[in-house]
Amino acid sequence: MSSTETHAFQTEVNQLLKLMIHALYSNKEIFLRELVSNASDALDKLRFEAVSNDALTEGEEELYIQVEFDKEAKTVTISDNGIGMTRDEVIANIGTIANSGTKKFLENMTGDQAKDSHLIGQFGVGFYSSFIVSDEVTLITRKAGTPKEEGTKWVSQGEGEFTLETVEKAQKGTEITLHIKEDMSEFLEESRLKTIITTYSDHISFPIKMLASEWDEEAKEQKPTGEFEQVNKATALWTQPKSELSEEDYKNFYQTLTHDFEEPLAHLHNKVEGTLEYTSLLYIPKKAPFDLYERDRRYGLKLYVKRVFIMDDAEQLMPSYLRFIKGVIDSADLPLNVSREILQSNKVVDKIRAASVKRILTELAKMAKADDQENYHLFWDQFGQVMKEGLVEDFANKDKIAKLVRFASTHDESSEAQRVSFEQYVDRMKEDQEAIYYIVADTHAAAKGSPHLEMFRKKGIEVILLSDRIDEWLVSHLTDFEGKPLKSITSADLKEFEDEAEKDLSEEEKKTREALVDRVKSAIEDAVSDVRMTTRLTDSPACVVSAEGDMSAHMARMMEQMGQAVPKQKPVLELNPDHALVKKLENLSDEAKLKEWSLFLLEQAQLAEGDTLENPAEFIKRMNALLSEAI
Repeated sequence: MSSTETHAFQTEVNQLLKLMIHALYSNKEIFLRELVSNASDALDKLRFEAVSNDALTEGEEELYIQVEFDKEAKTVTISDNGIGMTRDEVIANIGTIANSGTKKFLENMTGDQAKDSHLIGQFGVGFYSSFIVSDEVTLITRKAGTPKEEGTKWVSQGEGEFTLETVEKAQKGTEITLHIKEDMSEFLEESRLKTIITTYSDHISFPIKMLASEWDEEAKEQKPTGEFEQVNKATALWTQPKSELSEEDYKNFYQTLTHDFEEPLAHLHNKVEGTLEYTSLLYIPKKAPFDLYERDRRYGLKLYVKRVFIMDDAEQLMPSYLRFIKGVIDSADLPLNVSREILQSNKVVDKIRAASVKRILTELAKMAKADDQENYHLFWDQFGQVMKEGLVEDFANKDKIAKLVRFASTHDESSEAQRVSFEQYVDRMKEDQEAIYYIVADTHAAAKGSPHLEMFRKKGIEVILLSDRIDEWLVSHLTDFEGKPLKSITSADLKEFEDEAEKDLSEEEKKTREALVDRVKSAIEDAVSDVRMTTRLTDSPACVVSAEGDMSAHMARMMEQMGQAVPKQKPVLELNPDHALVKKLENLSDEAKLKEWSLFLLEQAQLAEGDTLENPAEFIKRMNALLSEAI
């Protein structure tokens, strides 16, 4: 045996332990669910590794989890004969929490005990829930396949440090002993522990054993028989017929699988037989995971082959835009030694993936058409932005996804909520309206306040207001909906409205406007690609639009924010001929003054669109000079 070493916890872990120890959490029983779930994962990993290396079983045929308690010693012990950990893995998995999201866990703390307890497990902090009920935790573990002398003992009281010692451990796997706090004695009762196991872990697919007991008439109490008995069903829930399962069964399995205290919005349980044989149990969560938008995000599917665990986070089974889906897929048509490389080019996987996506989209379509829209609104508010990614990524299902997408629009300007579907928009279109009109801006407020909306409001034409980062890519890939083209109101091509307005102009008015356009264009030709009169404005003097074929100004800004070099594009300046400032330009004979006013209108219009001016100081100087003259 080696001498004992003392290590300090990572700062974030230390903060987390303080929260646990000070009992911020009302749902204290979750510690057992978390530890049993971790033990189950260790057994799954061993079973998978043993497919290619039978020696890792070390002669043990049965894999199991054991839960024991000792009232006199005031301890609860959870042990498994799974994969175990090396010394380095103990330090990495328990002493530090690299990339687990613990900082985000701490940032998400609200101070509400009930709400905060729901965060446990979602951020990879399940093990630390042990300190809710115990004042000391001892962990002894040995990696399967390593010598018995290479066991590791980890001990901590949760006060900023832990000790490590190399010990002998005859059996592979992990044993965790909790020294229960004085006021947590309820967890030293057999009936209490069994109730927690059957509530949260009944469907763990390995036996969970406890010492059997029988009534002692003389002592008038339950006494252990010395034999272990299984206290859970140990039947993989997804393999059971749907008719034998209740909503409570599905909910409990979801919470065990995901460490989420929220109930799922929906579950889809399917068994496919025939040329392809597999079972899937998929869940649509109610809340988005903390890492939904992170590059190294985890996928939510576990892959089994003939009930043998193969891998977590099986991203090959679900497209990126459905990465929030949780669940299990169990195939009878894949080899037990399947690798990630094989999965990437496997026709069976492709078929399972396509069928799973179809089921999910069908379920979401039902939810979206239900009389009560509350569940779909909950779903869209949490996952709407990633669903929009599907319109870009999944060409085969683009039409189905388009029907699921929701937006804000000018139909209800009092709310930012995305509640309008394309179908609703089309149903409300004016009789002679051919296109679906939209505007993309950096924020909802910027979209709603854009001067481009003025003419559409006047004519009573609804405009979709887009402000999610994905929206610019969305409209570049979705060019129409059921034959109705999507058209940006900031594009230069809105001839259907211009032609209508020009009918009532006299020849003299046309010539006056053309002359002013030529003068302004000549004055600021270095700053614009074109100047024209417009009918799209009613209150504002000017606006800028992108020249036909050019990238939109909003897209250019986004590309620059991502560090991409974007060629400088000159905008088209459109003037409102009925505005007082534009009429003033007609009467200006001083070409220098005309240039100053024209540049002022251009820069003002660019600011209204969210553009950044190349020289803000020059704009302020120009504005002050013009204001001084006007006063």
